[in-house]
Amino acid sequence: MAKSKTTFSCTACGSVFTKWSGKCDGCGEWNTIVEDTPISSGPSSATLGSSKGKSITLTDLRHEETPPPRTLSGVNELDRVLGGGLVPASAILVGGDPGIGKSTLLLQAAAEFARKGLKTIYVSGEEASAQVRMRAQRLQLTDAPVQLAAETNLRDILTTLDQEKPQLAIIDSIQTMWSDTVGSAPGSVSQVRAAAHELTSFAKRKNMAIVIVGHVTKEGQIAGPRVVEHMVDTVLYFEGERGHQFRVLRAVKNRFGAADEIGVFEMTGRGLSQVTNPSALFLAERGEPAPGSVVFAGIEGTRPVLVELQALVAPSPHAQPRRAVVGWDSSRLAMILAVLEARCGIPFTGLDVYLNVAGGMKISEPAADLAVAAALISAREDSAIPAKTAIFGEISLSGALRPVSQTENRLKEASKLGFTSAIAPVGGKAAKVEGMAQNQFSDLAQFVGDIFGAG
Repeated sequence: MAKSKTTFSCTACGSVFTKWSGKCDGCGEWNTIVEDTPISSGPSSATLGSSKGKSITLTDLRHEETPPPRTLSGVNELDRVLGGGLVPASAILVGGDPGIGKSTLLLQAAAEFARKGLKTIYVSGEEASAQVRMRAQRLQLTDAPVQLAAETNLRDILTTLDQEKPQLAIIDSIQTMWSDTVGSAPGSVSQVRAAAHELTSFAKRKNMAIVIVGHVTKEGQIAGPRVVEHMVDTVLYFEGERGHQFRVLRAVKNRFGAADEIGVFEMTGRGLSQVTNPSALFLAERGEPAPGSVVFAGIEGTRPVLVELQALVAPSPHAQPRRAVVGWDSSRLAMILAVLEARCGIPFTGLDVYLNVAGGMKISEPAADLAVAAALISAREDSAIPAKTAIFGEISLSGALRPVSQTENRLKEASKLGFTSAIAPVGGKAAKVEGMAQNQFSDLAQFVGDIFGAG
């Protein structure tokens, strides 16, 4: 093993020497030359060794910097999810199921940003330029000053971006990009990691915002190494059911805004149109009160959203009853069923249970527990909840009802849509909304007894 080279430096001027001497030849000072301590131990071939880099500039926490300027696209739902607009030098990763509308959304966004004055380049690795132009013609975006390219070679793409110097670049998609320094095929873990690193670091150096499209696995996660989501500033998921016209753009990570923020769009013949009042849209097709149907007043990011929960309970012909869930956590449903049986004496043994969130929404908020329990009991007892009643609250394993946050916002949204009563847990921040009668309960057994006359 080769012995690491010893160096000496002057503490007065920083000059570096290969051997010690009493006087510094650089500044003329005496007794200022000391032996350098290596910044890393071990062999130089595997560590940083004794070679030092340049010192970086440090600031304190009181350092005042102006916040980065944001560019609004004019599409309020998109700007909301981005945290108030597009930030320069930001890296955004967008994932979603095949055919859900990712390319349509980004082409519309590119056109809007270009019309606002941003120099925009759209690079497609999955479609030919003619296909993208056909989509732009269908969406009536041909007048937008967006520059288009169809390429998968990462070196050529970065060279073009360096020459053109755009303010926004869209890469569709990261799984089709390949770097000539990596030997594996496009879409492999090493290629995706290398391409994501090169694109994000290039965007930071050139003060260019970049949007990267990512494929998803059958579990709904973005395909490739998890480190890609750590590299970027914002991670967005484009969700929706193929049978519904609604699409939800959800932020799961955002360094420049609120996480879990959502934007709601409707898929039409001319592309995606924003939905300014998603609660009214999700409840538009709700008819007369029916057993198993309840309205949940939820919070998605910073906005209140009312959605319909539908439950069906039927005798099971199988030895092991089915538990099917769409739009909610299946393990959470199992917990609610266990609490209803253990704390309220309402068994679901021998019964198939189906739960659905209408409109293609996906709910992860624990505040939906009470609404789910109400839907299950309503379906089991064949007793409908009043039509103008909104329900929310978290259920603990003891059967107690726990208060949730932003009660006032939930009640205001329900009142705005014509709801006259709400069922919620006792406690939490007191909120009174004109025209809303509140029925508050401390535990699940009390709720079941008062509303359904059982328990």
